[in-house]
Amino acid sequence: MSKKYILSLDQGTSSSRTLLFDSHAKVLDWEQEEFKQYYPKAGWVEHEPFEIWESQLNTAKNLIKKLKIDPVEIGAIGIANQRETIVLWDKNTGEPVYRAIVWQDKRTADLCKKLQKEGWGKYIKKNTGLMIDSYFSATKIHWILNIVPGVKEKAEKGEILAGTVDTWLVWKLSGGKLHITDYSNASRTMLFNIRELKWDKKLLKLFGIPECILPEVKESSEIYGFTDKSVFGVEIPIAGIAGDQQAALFGQACLEKGMAKNTYGTGCFMLMNTGNKIIESKSGLLTTIAWNIDGHVNYALEGSVFIAGAAIKWLRDALKLIKSANETEQIANELTGTEEVYVVPAFSGLGAPYWDMYARGAILGLTQGVTDKHIVRSTLESLAYQTMDVLKAMEKDSGIKLRSLNVDGGACVNNFLMQFQADLLNVEVNRPENIETTALGAALLAGLAIKFWTMDEIIERLKIEKTFTPLMKEDKRKKLYAGWLKAVEKAMSWQQ
Repeated sequence: MSKKYILSLDQGTSSSRTLLFDSHAKVLDWEQEEFKQYYPKAGWVEHEPFEIWESQLNTAKNLIKKLKIDPVEIGAIGIANQRETIVLWDKNTGEPVYRAIVWQDKRTADLCKKLQKEGWGKYIKKNTGLMIDSYFSATKIHWILNIVPGVKEKAEKGEILAGTVDTWLVWKLSGGKLHITDYSNASRTMLFNIRELKWDKKLLKLFGIPECILPEVKESSEIYGFTDKSVFGVEIPIAGIAGDQQAALFGQACLEKGMAKNTYGTGCFMLMNTGNKIIESKSGLLTTIAWNIDGHVNYALEGSVFIAGAAIKWLRDALKLIKSANETEQIANELTGTEEVYVVPAFSGLGAPYWDMYARGAILGLTQGVTDKHIVRSTLESLAYQTMDVLKAMEKDSGIKLRSLNVDGGACVNNFLMQFQADLLNVEVNRPENIETTALGAALLAGLAIKFWTMDEIIERLKIEKTFTPLMKEDKRKKLYAGWLKAVEKAMSWQQ
């Protein structure tokens, strides 16, 4: 039977999704399942690894069943995943030794501060492209090894396996045969030398992490192996892996140097392809590996905003100001402004370009004229302001003035937000027909590996659905952004 489809596993921070793509890279359908978030202490965020796996497997099986697809027709599986979140498990039993520690988690902030004071920042930035921050995986692995009884001893004997979520999923899919990751995910651990393209022995020693527990690093597009027959009834090639933001960059066909995209998901992530050149940021951005295909590494500059869509979820679940995210567009359009109120959603500290682990969320500028609707609109606008912060830093580092911005992710369907974003940045904002670019990127990488399509065909796949043109006057733009910068300053260093 001919191969007709690519299955894309899109494992996110709050839910697992599976999408099926045809040979034209069109989404035939998708399934989604949320899983529980655990907050054992203030600033701690955890997931149950088996809940991640089961939710991902359920969506895949349910989608195949719903579409009446014979699994033998699936040419390959691609995986995009939440990055930096780390899982450690027993090599022999397959049991996790602790919950997955999520990228948002702040428990290792004091350790990071200690490392900064000891002067490790320069070495880590130069060799991993990253800032010292609890966001990344290294300090999370260190914490589990040193806090959970017996794990360090087992790790030193080679009885423990560690990996980001892609590694955990591939290990489960392959029935424990494959312990791998790709270059894009490895570059987010704060343990991988992006210049030498290998695990950094100096950093492994610093964090007390035995190299034997870490996965083998593979290209982002190659046939790594096959799913165990017990999973789908047939063996399917696992052929594409990328961290979710790098997958979105690929899915947006930002394949040339200087092309950029912004994803509005749980967080907000802007990436610019810098080709085969490592650009060291002087403005608080990260240098990361975009992908490695056929022996060629593409690097990227990245600005990571920790809380974006999660702030809208906060409006819905914690404050009960909205019943669904869709309401925010109508509420925002009902108002002529925000009454000069700013919401700084620094619930997990501030990412690029500030990198303040001790910042906390704030609402500033409150008067008696402010209503719940102003809070909703201000929270929505905070996504655009944070993107503005990152774009200004990116232009400064790269020397490239962006002419347009490609967007994707759940919140990009909000027309108010996209228009406000175009107004604030003073550039055109392009929204593609298929906003599922993270899942698409994983599918394209997998399809490329099995020659399901070519690189030229990938470029042809991207079609723009709507372009938002800036309409705001310059003086208003400057005034609004100045207010935002003032609000951010008030929220910084709150817990110090």
